Amino acid sequence: MEDGNSQTSNVARAIATALAWNSTPEARKAAVSYLDSVKEGDVRFLASTSSVLVKKDWSPEIRLHAFKMLQHLVRLRWEELSPAERRDFANLAVNLMSEIADPCEEWALKSQAAALVAEIVRRESLNLWQELLPSLVSLSNNGPIQAELVSMMLRWLPEDITVHNEDLEGDRRRLLLRGLTQSLPEILPMLYTLLERHFGAALSEVSRQQLDIAKQHVATVTATLNAINAYAEWAPLPDLAKYGIIHGCGFLLSSNDFRLHACEFFKLISPRKRPIDASASEFDSAMRDVFQILMNVSRECLLKFMEESDFEFAEYICESMVFLGSSNLQSITGDDTILSLYLQQMLGYFTHFKLALHFQSLTFWLALMRDLMSKPKAVVHSAGDGSAGINTDTGSGRVENEKRKVLNFVNDDISSEILDVSFLRMLRREKVISGTASILETLELWSDDFEGKGDFGQYRSRLLELVKFVASNKPLTAAFKVSDRITAIIKGLFVSQMHAQELAVMESMHLALENIVSAVFDGQNEVGGATSEVHLSLCRIFEVTLIFEGLLQQLLSLNWTEPAFVESLAHYLISMGPFLKYFPDAVGSVVNKLFELLTSLPFVVKDPATSSARHARLLICTSFIRIAKTADKSILPHMKGIADTMAYLQREGRLLRGEHNLLGEAFLVMASSAGIQQQQEVLAWLLEPLSQQWTQLEWQNNYLSEPLGLVRLCSDTQFMWSLFHTVTFFEKALKRSGTRKGGLSLQTSSTESSTYLHPMASHLSWMLPPLLKLLRAIHSIWSPSISQALPGEIKAAMTMSDVEQFSLLGEGNPKLSKGALTFSDGSQFDTSKEGYSEPNESDIRNWLKGIRDSGYNVLGLSTTIGDPFFKSLDSHSVAVALMENIQSMEFRHIKQLVHSVLIHLVKSCPPDMWETWLDKLLHPLFIHCQQALSYSWSSLMHEGKVKVPDVHGIAAGSDLKVEVMEEKLLRDLTREICSLLSVMASSGLNTGLPALEPSGHFIRVDMSSLKDLDSFASSSMVGFLLKHKNLALPVLQISLAAFTWTDGEAMTKVSSFCAAVVLLAILTNNVELRVFVAKDLFSAIIQGLALESNAIISADLVGLCREIYMYLCDRDPAPRQILLSLPCITQQDLLGFEDALTKTSSPKEQKQHMKSLLLLGTGNKLKALAAQKSVNVITNVSARPRGSVTAPETRTEEGETVGLAAIL
Repeated sequence: MEDGNSQTSNVARAIATALAWNSTPEARKAAVSYLDSVKEGDVRFLASTSSVLVKKDWSPEIRLHAFKMLQHLVRLRWEELSPAERRDFANLAVNLMSEIADPCEEWALKSQAAALVAEIVRRESLNLWQELLPSLVSLSNNGPIQAELVSMMLRWLPEDITVHNEDLEGDRRRLLLRGLTQSLPEILPMLYTLLERHFGAALSEVSRQQLDIAKQHVATVTATLNAINAYAEWAPLPDLAKYGIIHGCGFLLSSNDFRLHACEFFKLISPRKRPIDASASEFDSAMRDVFQILMNVSRECLLKFMEESDFEFAEYICESMVFLGSSNLQSITGDDTILSLYLQQMLGYFTHFKLALHFQSLTFWLALMRDLMSKPKAVVHSAGDGSAGINTDTGSGRVENEKRKVLNFVNDDISSEILDVSFLRMLRREKVISGTASILETLELWSDDFEGKGDFGQYRSRLLELVKFVASNKPLTAAFKVSDRITAIIKGLFVSQMHAQELAVMESMHLALENIVSAVFDGQNEVGGATSEVHLSLCRIFEVTLIFEGLLQQLLSLNWTEPAFVESLAHYLISMGPFLKYFPDAVGSVVNKLFELLTSLPFVVKDPATSSARHARLLICTSFIRIAKTADKSILPHMKGIADTMAYLQREGRLLRGEHNLLGEAFLVMASSAGIQQQQEVLAWLLEPLSQQWTQLEWQNNYLSEPLGLVRLCSDTQFMWSLFHTVTFFEKALKRSGTRKGGLSLQTSSTESSTYLHPMASHLSWMLPPLLKLLRAIHSIWSPSISQALPGEIKAAMTMSDVEQFSLLGEGNPKLSKGALTFSDGSQFDTSKEGYSEPNESDIRNWLKGIRDSGYNVLGLSTTIGDPFFKSLDSHSVAVALMENIQSMEFRHIKQLVHSVLIHLVKSCPPDMWETWLDKLLHPLFIHCQQALSYSWSSLMHEGKVKVPDVHGIAAGSDLKVEVMEEKLLRDLTREICSLLSVMASSGLNTGLPALEPSGHFIRVDMSSLKDLDSFASSSMVGFLLKHKNLALPVLQISLAAFTWTDGEAMTKVSSFCAAVVLLAILTNNVELRVFVAKDLFSAIIQGLALESNAIISADLVGLCREIYMYLCDRDPAPRQILLSLPCITQQDLLGFEDALTKTSSPKEQKQHMKSLLLLGTGNKLKALAAQKSVNVITNVSARPRGSVTAPETRTEEGETVGLAAIL
């Protein structure tokens, strides 16, 4: 006995040492090790010792840990006890729960005692439950503390159903669910009884001023509600109604102490999926009760004056109402009164001045209108998919009838209120000033201070989507409302004497107008249309047209000249584009107005303070593009007039190159709707003036013929920007030309492209040679011999901009200046300085980046045209321009070159020209990237620091930020190079590679049937690459190294290339290739599986191992040798593996055998395969978004691991 006490004391001391904050690391480690040995040692000693340590004689910390040790025993070592011992243990646990029912006991200990009993019941299945039920009922009758413990236990019981447990197999989960479902007739009445009894007792004790006892009853009610919520997610809804749970929780919604917990119950049952069996009618009946309960509470919330403390409760009620309507509206569609009242209440939430309530209800209205306005489908939506739940009955006819019925309730009044509130809420609180302060008295507008609701842009886009659906359903109402609102805003501007600060309200409405006009005039293609009034009445269409004509005339009559107001007016004219498509008579007036606005703004801007005028001019020019897209063919009759005006403004010197480019781009959009011939004529008209300057040898010789010529070019500001605009227009011409639907896709094969002559094809021969010279000159200034001689200003311009650094760090872009435009990657170009000031560091950097961005895009887009590119250009000159200084290029520039040019070139190059083009371009790229990537990755993995050229010259700041940027640059380039390899291995470029047929036997190939590698060189790009050793060597080195780089995304891309290499090794008689695959690649794949980062691609890697072994092990001894070299494998294991392979022809089963062998051979050390499993921790709270609703009952497991995790 003394020895037992001594051992118990030892365990207690170890627990105390492990938990003490002042223990030394060595002492704590020894204590944890000892406790682990106890948990894994003799199970009966573990049970007896822990049972002693949970007694009141010990400290709360030791007792709590002892309870966890008992739970560990039940979870992981229960089967080691005999049936009699398990029964005794169960009785002991129930007695512990009874003993701990003391007001002085800590809540955590009571919780763990209840959890232990629940764990035992789950392990022993529900047979034990029937035996324990009488004693639990008896215990619950002994007092509020005992009842609280029983409720806690009932809450733990279904935890493995509601919380995912990786260690609970599907069959056990199903058995638990079945057993608990069968026990609901005992569990649910007990919960209702506890709820009713102790709620009444709490009220009684409060009236008697017995507050301490009342608190005990309150704790019991809270615990019971938490238990009920554990069943609310899965228990059949009719059962919850039958045994009074719904009624009881509904009653508690009127209690300030319990209403939030009761809200949690309704939030859980409201989105429950309607069954499709015979119980559907009972489900609907129960759900109607839920509707009635929540609507009664909602009525009180919406009618009474709410205190601040009431708003949280109202938000929870609104959330449940949203779930109800979004998932189970079908339950009340048969009752017009209830349906109408429900929609009115949801409208009340939408129009409520509190943003939180409005925000919740927006989800419902958007889901409802999206569902009602969707095109008729026979598909049945499941509840909870984001669509309003009115379409759960089979049969599309019934569904459409229900939709029409509900849609009839969304009448003009409801639509008007939705639109009115949506218009007002387009404005952020930060934009409201004193002149419009009255809006703050009626609505709590969006503010950046609100948490958990995303950003304003996301919120506004959802509002706009709702506005669009409402406009599709009620076009006349929407047209009247938006016109009335805009008219009122314009009048308000005149009253305020056009104060610029009042413009925020005007700017907030143009997106609403755009969506309404689009819904009314282009909406037939986006919504169902069967219920839309657009198709119901020609008279109403005429009324809508009159409204928009009146609004357009009012906009055209505005004589605004302030840049900010001009921009706003341009936005409104853009919004009217779809209207112009169907009513072309108004196009001429809009075009004239846009030119009037353009010429009203100053042309030459020298004062940066007036740069907003330049920005407004560019926006007006952009308006032509937007209107050309939406007005479609209505704008074609006005092309000549626009061209004449452009020519006039150009002759007068009142149109900048950037503005001319935008108008030219608009012309290309217009021409795209008129056919290829019109496009060719427009291109000739636009490009001929550019070609005269672009092809002159004088500027090329002066600026591009020798290394420092670019320095002179950067001092010729006006010409420098002229070149910039020329190159960017080439890019726009290539993007806008071609077929109406975007021209030839960048994925288009060369065969397809050869049957279609692109309108830009004839211009490539004069357009590209000077561009290549310009890019070559830009590339050259990064070479050490030239960069040393550059002026400081240009050296500084070659470093990364702040915007690029922010992007790499993921910190978002710094605030743009008003006159700044952005490139596709977010970098800025300050238009206010174009041609009118000496270039500074920022200007030169923007110019270099702009030329590189657009220049690379021009080359990449040109390759997709096909033969006109590859046959009109000299491959050597292209290779020199792009690759001459590849070793001096920064990682970000190589990545961009590969992404924008080389991937498109590889996709589009005709097979008969692979020899001419690919070797010259890809050889220097692969050689350099193999060396650079290997060096940088080696530095990262061995020194913890990446070494890349891009961060040189960056001002010293946070070393951590520099390290983050370096690693991002390395990973970006790595992934791009691997993407290029993936493209080269794509099926479209390897049509000559057949697929392997699955087999259950090792393939003993007749060597005479194998083909020479050369036979695949013309029909497989990977075959072509492997044939050329100078290309193959660096590529294969990159592929092998990628398995050791901790980048799963790169590995995903390179694995497809490796698959093609394996296939060629199987199909050909090339000895070197076979040896590489059977030895080097096979070994590298196994090494790659040791990296957890490759888990995402592990199945494909195991598949490659299978193919190599099955098809090559009889031709090469390396695969067997490599497997036998693994530390934990024997010859017998390998023979058993081969025997298993021959017994199945299923590739899936064969891969499973390969996976098992690899795990066995490495002692479970392949982290990509041995996914770590963690013991599920029992928590008092399921993963729920609202911590405030649930009691503070979380606990943390000590973190022990089992299975593979423990082995590793």
